[in-house]
Amino acid sequence: MQDVRTLYLLDSSMYVFRAWHSIPDQFFDADGAPVNAVHGFTRFLIEFIERTRPTHAVAAFDISLTSSFRNTFYPAYKANREPAPLELKRQFEYCREIAAALGLCVLADVAYEADDLIGSAQAALRAHGFRSVIVSADKDFGQLLDGEDEQWDYARNLRWRADGVRAKLGVHARQVVDFLALTGDAIDNIPGVPGIGPRTAAALLEHFGTLDELLSRLDEVSYLGIRGAPMIGAKLRAYAEQALLSRKLAAIALDAPVPRAPEALLRRLPDVAAVDALFERVRLGPMTRARALKLADTFGPSSESVESVP
Repeated sequence: MQDVRTLYLLDSSMYVFRAWHSIPDQFFDADGAPVNAVHGFTRFLIEFIERTRPTHAVAAFDISLTSSFRNTFYPAYKANREPAPLELKRQFEYCREIAAALGLCVLADVAYEADDLIGSAQAALRAHGFRSVIVSADKDFGQLLDGEDEQWDYARNLRWRADGVRAKLGVHARQVVDFLALTGDAIDNIPGVPGIGPRTAAALLEHFGTLDELLSRLDEVSYLGIRGAPMIGAKLRAYAEQALLSRKLAAIALDAPVPRAPEALLRRLPDVAAVDALFERVRLGPMTRARALKLADTFGPSSESVESVP
């Protein structure tokens, strides 16, 4: 039986993009605009709710690649990414509306990314005794895992807790931010320290524990049993400030403006009128509409039995 003190946190933008790339551009709304991502995301949401029967659930969305608070102190943040085409932006609006119509708490903010909204909602309900399940494959979320919290790669049907982060990245969950500070992240244009890859970063953190401790003991790096240790020490000395900047960029904010009371994150009954209007506009078929309205029957114990991966 599902723990009723579980908060599900959906990295919704990931699943919109996944649908956008995987579903043929053969579906159109009433105006003739493409809605392939809307169709895929809606089917994902319905299946997710049917499977988990969440009592508390958040669908977090990104709004912009260039308006994050991180851009205020590092303009190059995510500057390497192409902006979403207009036809996809329109689909994101539909996806937010559908998630709300299906009863999920929708979070989106111009200055804070979906990761920050997820981390902040998790922190808010953790204070009320909730565990969380973060529905995403993004490695960055490892930094949020603690205790009974889980991350769920829904597409691969894999789950892991804090202990599982080490098997994936070679570092403890509490070290993920420092790990990213050293390696950087090409996807988000986080620079890190040039020449330090995942294995070296993991070895350094295994020895020193934290980035701050590493930078305070740089004289010791040359004596470590790591290939190219003297060169690594020199790079760390030259790029120490960049590593600290990268950590600031990689850290998920826990103070974003999100609802703080458990009642605000409760899943609600589907809004029949909104579902009918939206599904008519994006031309979702009667079978999908029937499944969406039947979600009213999913308020109760879940039959989900996905095994956790340590």
